[in-house]
Formats: sequence, C-alpha cells, structure tokens
Amino acid sequence: MNKSYTGKCLCGEVSYVADGLPVVVAQCHCEECRRLSGTGHSVGVMFRSNAVSLSGDPNEFSYSSSKGSKVTKGFCSNCGSHIYGTNTRTPDHLTLTLGTMDDTTGLEVQVVIFEQDKPHWDRLGKDVVSFKTQPDWKPED
Repeated sequence: MNKSYTGKCLCGEVSYVADGLPVVVAQCHCEECRRLSGTGHSVGVMFRSNAVSLSGDPNEFSYSSSKGSKVTKGFCSNCGSHIYGTNTRTPDHLTLTLGTMDDTTGLEVQVVIFEQDKPHWDRLGKDVVSFKTQPDWKPED
C-alpha cells in the first residue's frame, strides 16, 4: 500500500513524512513516557527508519531504559513538541508521536505496554463531563 503520513510540531518548524504502513501503534504507560507527555501515557506509531524523512532541526535527549538500551527522543527546539523516539533495541525503527500526525485515519492502538504502570487517573469514569469544544465557563476562585 502506498500510504504516506505527514505531521509536524506545534509551531511547524519540524515536520516529517512517513511512507508506507506503520509496524505498530503502541500506547505506553512507562514512567518516562508519562513524564514526556505530561499525562498518563504516550502513543507512538513505529515505522522503519528509512521510511521516515524529517525536516527541520530537532533537539534530542537520550537516556538509558530499564532494559539497558539507549532511548533518544526528538523535540522541536522552538515549541518543545515531542516528535519522535528511537531505541537501540530496535535500531532500524523510529516511533513518531501520534498526536503530531496530520491525519490519523485508520490508525488504532494495537498494543499497550507497561500496563502495570498505568495510573489510576488515566481512565475516564462514567460520570466525567465531556465538552465537544473549549467550554465557556471559567474556574471559580
């Protein structure tokens, strides 16, 4: 299938094109992904590295994973958006952050990893109020 996925950071200085179908779409609840996203998980779309073309000049931050591999995260140096990640355990692959994609039609989470680390608050209860857009209310002091 000749499908291409495009995406960019919040300010548009870093962008990408990924050609072909992804290897996997994964939701991760590890501590690093929670800290990176500022929420209870991250969602990434893995492609073969040679299928992804990056434009712009992202900054990178690397750390050692609990498995001893080197994980590198790429960010926009202007707006701070997390764009991609690599891992020496899968050296021929690059994972793009799902939320940076322009069109996610047809992409669904296929696997959840570090489920044991999922925080209790990263689930929506049946009584949670939902708004279709930004609500008009303001918090009361």
